[in-house]
Amino acid sequence: MTSVVTLREPMREPFAWTFTAPLYVGSSLNPINSSLIATALVPIASSLHVPVGSTSVLVSALYLASAIAQPTAGKLAEVIGPRRVFLGGILLVLLGGVVGGLAHGLPLLIAARVLIGAGTSSAFPSAMVLVRRRATDAGLAAPPGTVLGGLAIAGMATAAVGPPIGGVLVGAAGWRWAFLINLPAAAIALVMAVRWVPRDPVREREGWRVLAARIDLLGILGCAAFMTSLIIFLMGLPHLDWIALAVFVVLAVPTVWWELRTEQPFIDLRGLAANGALTRTYLRQGLTLIGVYTVMFGVTEWIEAGRGVSTEMAGLLLLPMGAVSALLSFPLSRRNLVRGPLIVSAVSMLLGSAGIMLLGAHSPILAIVLVSLIFGVTAATTTVGNQTALYLEASPEQIGTASGLFRTFGYLGTIVSAVIGSLAFRGGVDDGGLHTLGLVLVAAGVVVLLLTVLDRKLGNRERNRRDSPDHEIQQGDSPVSTPAIPAIDPKQTALLAMDFQQGILSRFEDSDALLERVGGAIADMRAAGGTVGYVRVAFTEDDWSAVPDTNKTFSQVAAGKLMHHEEDATQIDGRIAPQDGDVVVRKIRFGGISTTDLHEQLRDRGIDTVVLSGVSTSGVVLSTLIDAADRDYRVFVLADAVADTDSQAHETLVNNVFPSRAHVIDTAKLREMLSA
Repeated sequence: MTSVVTLREPMREPFAWTFTAPLYVGSSLNPINSSLIATALVPIASSLHVPVGSTSVLVSALYLASAIAQPTAGKLAEVIGPRRVFLGGILLVLLGGVVGGLAHGLPLLIAARVLIGAGTSSAFPSAMVLVRRRATDAGLAAPPGTVLGGLAIAGMATAAVGPPIGGVLVGAAGWRWAFLINLPAAAIALVMAVRWVPRDPVREREGWRVLAARIDLLGILGCAAFMTSLIIFLMGLPHLDWIALAVFVVLAVPTVWWELRTEQPFIDLRGLAANGALTRTYLRQGLTLIGVYTVMFGVTEWIEAGRGVSTEMAGLLLLPMGAVSALLSFPLSRRNLVRGPLIVSAVSMLLGSAGIMLLGAHSPILAIVLVSLIFGVTAATTTVGNQTALYLEASPEQIGTASGLFRTFGYLGTIVSAVIGSLAFRGGVDDGGLHTLGLVLVAAGVVVLLLTVLDRKLGNRERNRRDSPDHEIQQGDSPVSTPAIPAIDPKQTALLAMDFQQGILSRFEDSDALLERVGGAIADMRAAGGTVGYVRVAFTEDDWSAVPDTNKTFSQVAAGKLMHHEEDATQIDGRIAPQDGDVVVRKIRFGGISTTDLHEQLRDRGIDTVVLSGVSTSGVVLSTLIDAADRDYRVFVLADAVADTDSQAHETLVNNVFPSRAHVIDTAKLREMLSA
């Protein structure tokens, strides 16, 4: 026998710094590495005696690896656990740092960048899975804005500090430190994650075939292959690599066919087609980052070659963009806004792009800094707005893969920005090429603005969140769940006591204490003038004969002629016996509504609120809760008046599942609300 579970206390501080710190550190490694290498390319070429142009493959290698690894890591985090994927990624970063730091040839450096790209890509999607699950555990209905803001800063603002950090490291200690710096950074992230990131649930043993099907290994390999060929084609522009394009088409068609037909697709194409808001979020992010990274690399290249500024000074000129992005990201994210920041992002991108068209070889440094500041606003608002939209639009079960795709679109934007830069400067790095960059970015900004102002769902999301009775209130730096529990009008409320019958209660060791709490709640409801309803499960001979073989549970009941409606085992326990005027129904399935006239009786009495108690939590309570919610009842669950023989299922439902569908209170809280 299993005793009634004592519920753990609600999380008072679900996002303590010990939980978020390793996520922030890990998520910052990818963007920093994406730009850190910029100042080391020339020294690497000189040391290895290779052309400077050939070292650009070190930039594209990380971009390519990251674009593929981000959604892959997200899928793995969903299936095998975010902590496992997070730690595995950090180990890859450590390996990449060692390989790069000791390498004496370009092939090993490329391998190191691939390892670093793949390893650092595990952090953000794993972090989003961890944050989403923690928010569900804490009963948060709104996004944890403070935490998303921290991830926004780690994911975007830190990219701008890559070149300055790289310039200092390479200038002071040599180009190898562009790789070796990952060792202390990843080691810190590893120690923090091991100590503070919550462990993943114990996984059931499963064969590799089952695991491959769950993660859609064929889909991952197909997407990786066609995405690689697409990126190679894009990076080769303006030269047309027809082979890469042909490979892309040949691989994309069967991969899309497979993803549309497999039960658990790596990329849910049907879901993306149905979820236009999420698809538009990806497009906005990719298009806006074309502008941000064009400033980070293309404009920086012009500053050095066309304006005659040193590499170190060019890197420092990007600091204002990173600083503004970091300063704006945090306060914006705490408000959980979407539409407003995205409109600001599009407008600032247009203004900054127009500013690029006005720059020239004789422009003052202040003008360059001003453009950098404007794009700092763009970086902050696009990351905060789109990241919050991602959190809201992606399903909880697919938040890892969705977060990975979010980053992939960002990297596609980065790659396209490099292509645009090479096209604009193919005749030389001059003012004309810079102005071409600005013109292209103006066009991209117009598209982003249209994708934002014409997206009605963005406004609906914010209105729905403001109107929601369960919302997140920020206190200091920590989000806390403060559900605005609505008042109970006893005249419109029914307390349902479900399956408290002798044959079922005998399975619980602590049934006496459970019934005492239920009896107290019933007495409180009667005293307040509310309705009390009783649900019991029992069968007649006709009911048994009507149960089909397809019903796994009740076909066994019918075959064994169990739970006859006249047996003592199916009668409601006498200690909480019904009284005249109570609602009493007999059911023949799990839920208290689907096979009874309970709904009609409650509606006839003007009931719009139900308070649920019963056994078991995973049976009658779960089924009735979902049915009642679908019928638009306001639903409360008495956490200390429900029980289950499976303690883990009980705890998961009460703490993780029910809060998103109902108000979870206890009998003491009910008494307080009825007497208010």
